[in-house]
Amino acid sequence: MTQPTLRPARPVDPSDRRIRRSWWLFSGAFLLVALVAIARAFSGEAGPIDWFLLVAVVVAGIAALLHVSAVQGLDARSRSETESFARILSGLSRSVSPDAIVDAIVEELGEATRADHIVVVRRRRGTSVVEARLVSSHPGVPHHTTLLPAGDLDDPIDGGRPPRPAEAVERIARRVRDVYGLTHALAEPLTADDEVVGAIVLSRRIGGRWTDATRRLLSAAAAEASAALARAYSHRAAEAQASTDALTGLPNRRYFEEFVSLLAKRRRAGDAVGILMVDIDKFKVLNDTHGHATGDEVLRAVASAIVSAVREDDVPARFGGEEFVVLLRNPDPGVAIEVGERIRAAVRGLDLGRLGVATVSVSVGVAVADGPDEPIEALIETADQALYRAKRGGRDRVVAA
Repeated sequence: MTQPTLRPARPVDPSDRRIRRSWWLFSGAFLLVALVAIARAFSGEAGPIDWFLLVAVVVAGIAALLHVSAVQGLDARSRSETESFARILSGLSRSVSPDAIVDAIVEELGEATRADHIVVVRRRRGTSVVEARLVSSHPGVPHHTTLLPAGDLDDPIDGGRPPRPAEAVERIARRVRDVYGLTHALAEPLTADDEVVGAIVLSRRIGGRWTDATRRLLSAAAAEASAALARAYSHRAAEAQASTDALTGLPNRRYFEEFVSLLAKRRRAGDAVGILMVDIDKFKVLNDTHGHATGDEVLRAVASAIVSAVREDDVPARFGGEEFVVLLRNPDPGVAIEVGERIRAAVRGLDLGRLGVATVSVSVGVAVADGPDEPIEALIETADQALYRAKRGGRDRVVAA
C-alpha cells in the first residue's frame, strides 16, 4: 500500500507572530467595548445612542469575523498557488526530455487549476509536426494525442507578416477547441529560442471567469516549461553535434562505436552482421592537385552516394579522413557484396565536373560475421584487411574477406 507523502511543516514566519499579537490586542479591545455597550444597553437608563452603539459593535464583530475568514482564505490560496508552482518547478527540474517536461506540466496543472482538460501543443523539434496531447483530470478518461496543422504556428497574417505570440496562441486555442469540442479555454504560449513552439491550453465545462491565481500559475508554468524545453532542445542539439561529422553530415566514428557497443549487447542468436570499409582511392593526390576545399566537396559527394546506395536498416558513418564504414544488418555474404558494389558504382557515377574532377573511385572491403559470437570489432578489422587487398589489387573494386 502506498504511504501518503508527508509534507514538511512550514516554518513559522516572524510576521505571523506579529499578526497574531495584533489580533489578540484587537480582540481584547473589541471585547471590552462590547461588554461596555451591552452593559449600557441593558441598563435601566439606556437611550437610543446606547442601542445604536450595541448594534454598531455587533456589526463590527461580524465584519471582523468575515475579514478574518477572507484573509485566511486568501492566505490559503496564496500558499496553495506557491506550493503548486514549486511542485511544477520540481517536476521540470527532474525532466530531461521534452516528453518528460510535458508530463511534469500536465501532472500538476490539472490538480492546481481544477481544469477539466489540459492540452499541451508543441512542435516536434526539427520537424514541421505539431502535436497536441489532451489529458483529462477525470479518472478513467484516456489521454489522446493528435496532429495539428503547422500553419497554426507559421502561416502569415495581414499581408504576410508572421503571427505574434498572442495571435499564434489564439489560433492554437481555437484549433484545440474545434478538434476536441472544448469550452472556456485559457491558453499561454510555449517558446524556445524566441519562437512560439506551442501552447498550454486549459479547459473546463463550467463557464465564468478564470481566477487570477489560475492565470498567474498557467503563465508561470508556461514560462518555466518554455525554459525547460529550450534547455532540453539545446542538450539534444549538443548531443547530435557531438555524434555527427560536421563535414559530411554522417554519424561520426564516436557514434558508430557507441552504436556497435550497444548492438553487441542486444545481439541475439541468428542476428547476422556485416561490415563494409570504404576508402576513396588516391584521395591525397586529389587534395594536392585540386586543394582541400575541393577535397571537402568530394567527401560530401561520396558520403551522399554511400547513403543513396545502402539499405534502410544499414548504418553508414565517416570513420576518419577519407575512410567510411557501413554496418549491415542481417546480410548474407552475397547481399553484403551487392551493397558494396552499389556503393562503388554510385561513387563512380558521381558528376564532379563543376569541381574540375573527372572521376572518383572507392575501394570496398567486405566482412560478414559467421555467427552471433564473433565480435564486431574483429569484423571491422577483417573488413579493413579486405580493403587493403582491394587497394593492392588495383583499387575501384569490392573484395570480400
